[in-house]
Amino acid sequence: MTVSLLKWGRYQLDWRRRTLIMGVLNVTPDSFSDGGQFCNATTAVTQAEKMATEGADIIDIGGESTRPFSDPVSEKEELQRVIPVIDAVAAKVDTPISIDTQKAGVAKAALGAGASIINDISALNYDPAMGPLAAESEVPLILMHMKGAPKTMQKAPRYHDLIGEIRTFLTAAAQKALDAGVLRERIIIDPGIGFGKTLDHNFELLGQLHQLESLGFPILVGASRKAFIRHTVNMTDKKDISPQHPDVLAGTLAASVAATLNGARIIRVHDVAPALAGLKVADAIRAIGG
Repeated sequence: MTVSLLKWGRYQLDWRRRTLIMGVLNVTPDSFSDGGQFCNATTAVTQAEKMATEGADIIDIGGESTRPFSDPVSEKEELQRVIPVIDAVAAKVDTPISIDTQKAGVAKAALGAGASIINDISALNYDPAMGPLAAESEVPLILMHMKGAPKTMQKAPRYHDLIGEIRTFLTAAAQKALDAGVLRERIIIDPGIGFGKTLDHNFELLGQLHQLESLGFPILVGASRKAFIRHTVNMTDKKDISPQHPDVLAGTLAASVAATLNGARIIRVHDVAPALAGLKVADAIRAIGG
């Protein structure tokens, strides 16, 4: 059975009555959605305070772009990007901060600076020290499915059984975390929308998300502003449209509502206030529908 209330340190996440919102705060110069907007502590704190005021339950800070075909950055550079921002945000905002990183060294420094959740898109496959770090630190750990690595994941991804393969991957990742000493109630899973999936894969995953509920872990979904949404709502002759386009926001809200109705308990978004409004309706539908 999926845990409905997660407590650690001075924080708690409670998705019994409503879907929670993770606000995205990228401190990278090359993020697909908002690259360069929040790279210094001043602008980052302003955005974090805005998201917290609008209703974010978690603020997710990352210093390495994982957009398709992106190159990795060194641990030194990632630390230089995220630690001053986390330190500044933690001093101003009481909302729990998650560190979006694959590197245990970055995660450890981030936890020391004020973060309290680890969001590992590699699901412990990149750095073997990440699982023991999460266990020792006694913080929640988010494990995401990704086929390949950001540099190669969108080169014609193929599945024989999309949902089955994601289930198998996340089951193994969770077991690896458990074996490292992470408590079961501190594990959150993310099916990895857009990470090694085609447009059709992403829609199938949103529609069949409920099949992952039996794994017994709360599900996080991050579809915000991603390419499959941009390409679907694009009504022009252009190959792509701006991630900040109003139609992309509308598409993001539709995907977020669909994810909530199909079992997601945390939604990762760039636009917190509109997401909160949309998820209130989705939660009301879910509550009446049982």
